[in-house]
Amino acid sequence: MNYDIFNGDADGIISLLQLRLANPIESELVTGVKRDIQLLEKVNVKSGDRLTVLDISMEKNRYALLDALEVGASVYYADHHRCGDIPQDQHLQAHIDLDANTCTALIIDQLLEGQFHLWAITAAFGDNLIAKAEQLAEKAGLSKDQAEQLNELGTLINYNGYGSKTQDLHFHPANLYLALLKYPNPFDVIADSDSPFYQLKSAYRQDMDKALVIEPSHRSVPLSVFELPNSAWARRISGVYGNYLANQAPDSAHGVLTDNNDGTYTVSLRAPLNNKLGAGDICSQFDTGGGRAAAAGINALAKTELARFIKTVEEFYT
Repeated sequence: MNYDIFNGDADGIISLLQLRLANPIESELVTGVKRDIQLLEKVNVKSGDRLTVLDISMEKNRYALLDALEVGASVYYADHHRCGDIPQDQHLQAHIDLDANTCTALIIDQLLEGQFHLWAITAAFGDNLIAKAEQLAEKAGLSKDQAEQLNELGTLINYNGYGSKTQDLHFHPANLYLALLKYPNPFDVIADSDSPFYQLKSAYRQDMDKALVIEPSHRSVPLSVFELPNSAWARRISGVYGNYLANQAPDSAHGVLTDNNDGTYTVSLRAPLNNKLGAGDICSQFDTGGGRAAAAGINALAKTELARFIKTVEEFYT
């Protein structure tokens, strides 16, 4: 049995998109909202199964990965998040790069020698690697207008991945992946008026308009914090809103808190774009936290822990 296991954000979807455009296979898709990262444990792995795992932390999936290898499955694993110790096993192909200026889709792009390079650029935009994506777009000979189109598409695919449950999303990530698989070139998605691009574009604008009127609940030189209400639109916009804020003030860290209505916040933390370090390490100090150097999160930060979170972030970036 083939399993394609991937993060439901732009990077995860486009990583798999490139692989399956290059090598189509029949597989069972395993994915979910962006924060649903312990995906390996959802698979009942048997000997001989082939697992492709993309854009989810090996550290967070370590025990399920070891179990899969122990029963005799083969695993192809590509990622850019915290990995911990990588198991040494003949059935594991691990392509891990923790550089803050890469993403899983760019790792896959290198492995495929640029077969679907425009999609990789789209993913880099979606993962908020704006400077890197612009550099790649210019090197690929794209105009500024074309680069902006890929930026918008990547942002919209990423936007669709945020929510506490798939019902919050406009498209289930597996369905969005299947819809995009029809397009070997991302510009074909934009050219097709019936593609998901236009539904996501309209919805994104409505959600972002609501976020942009919110004033910061805390602001200092190293950190600005914004609190969003317990609603589906807030859960959808939280991640790309954090990216937007980071791009507006690249010397500051930004925290976007979404009220979970149970005494906790869902946290999206963005390191300063001019100092893309530490976000994953900071969030990992809190229960349910993790991520990578430039962007990380906490699934359930107790409101009583907010002051400690703010202090921890400010001390790190001061």
